[in-house]
Amino acid sequence: MPCTARTSRLALAASAASLALLATACGGGSGSDASGGGDGKPVTLTFWSATAGAKETAEAFNKTHTDIKVKFSMVPAGPEGVTKLSNAVKGGNAPDVATMDYSALPEYASEGNLENLTPTSGELVKKEFPEAVQSLVNLGGSTWAVPFDVTPIQLFYRKDLFEKHGAKVPTTWAEYRTAAEKIHKGDPDVTITNFGGGDPALLSGLAWQAGARWYGTNGDAWKVNIDDPASRKVAAYWDGLLSDGLASKTPLWGEGENKERATGKVATIIGAAWSAGNFPVSYPDAKGKWAIAPLPTWDGKASTGMYGGTSYIVPKGSKQTKAAVEFIKWVTTDPEAMTARLSSLKTPSSALPANESMRAVAAKKFDGSYFAGQDVYAVAGEAADTIVPGWTWGPVQQQVTSAQLAAGGDHTKMLTSGQAKGETAVTDRGLKLDK
Repeated sequence: MPCTARTSRLALAASAASLALLATACGGGSGSDASGGGDGKPVTLTFWSATAGAKETAEAFNKTHTDIKVKFSMVPAGPEGVTKLSNAVKGGNAPDVATMDYSALPEYASEGNLENLTPTSGELVKKEFPEAVQSLVNLGGSTWAVPFDVTPIQLFYRKDLFEKHGAKVPTTWAEYRTAAEKIHKGDPDVTITNFGGGDPALLSGLAWQAGARWYGTNGDAWKVNIDDPASRKVAAYWDGLLSDGLASKTPLWGEGENKERATGKVATIIGAAWSAGNFPVSYPDAKGKWAIAPLPTWDGKASTGMYGGTSYIVPKGSKQTKAAVEFIKWVTTDPEAMTARLSSLKTPSSALPANESMRAVAAKKFDGSYFAGQDVYAVAGEAADTIVPGWTWGPVQQQVTSAQLAAGGDHTKMLTSGQAKGETAVTDRGLKLDK
């Protein structure tokens, strides 16, 4: 799909007003320009990431570049990884390059934890990525990261279980519950999916699809709308499935989750474009049984939200900014980087690249045999075109995420606790709050 088509639908990030507010918090500064290696030896970059295929990407870069060498370290995903990076910046031992979720960028940039990449990567972002994806990393008039992927939420479903129990592949959330009831009635040991423990990133993406706007601005003040009607509708729906035993309370992102999915105890997985690469590794015996469909919707009209999403940053204090930027350009735009990412046998990446040339390589190289030949990248590209426009990430989302994780998997409570933390965090940072 051409960038122009996707750009027309994928208006993903903040309004001009909210960007201006962020600019007042970010301040200026372009960071170090030092490239190192004045003694003729290769510059050594430290690179932290939790993403699939990152290790193989770094190894491929090292094989094809003599002036820069990348030392890769795997770090935890999610809030734990962000905290580790924050502590490293404060301690003066941050890596030269790292990956970061789009949701963390406004908060991290406004706290002064990132090098401003406008002088070195501003034109790259402008020329190589769709305009709407640019808005995820261009905050307050500056470029703080280089985008890697887009992450539409999709439905992965077991074809054999749906066929066995005579259930229809759902196109609406009402049909999804009907399928859950039919399948669970036919086999009480099978639920529609596992959704326990509470995943703030997934909850936000589903709320996004429903039309929620967790952050916004009014003049020079931030609005926090996490506990809004659209989000409450989503939370009540999932809490209802859980309380009725139609969805498994097994926590997401744990060993129990994998066991249920691998042994046919759940009929669907709510995932994203990047989820597909995990299936051959985690559920090898179910090859040919899983398929991918658009996410069910509330009104029957195609729509989805985003679940995660990766950008490349240079943490504050790097002494190798020029070399870091060269590596970032290669890893986000060079087709060879995508080939390397897909070469991982342990954790092959199925991320949907934001860069069009990278996407073409990914679609060609990715082994779609697990999904019975279904074109994983075509399906994901179509889903990306239905991402609901207008979502804004705010300057306190990581604090909100921590509060929501403490809610114990009660999705309604996740909203109220997130709302409360969002409001206090905005004022604690000295920003204006619009109530």
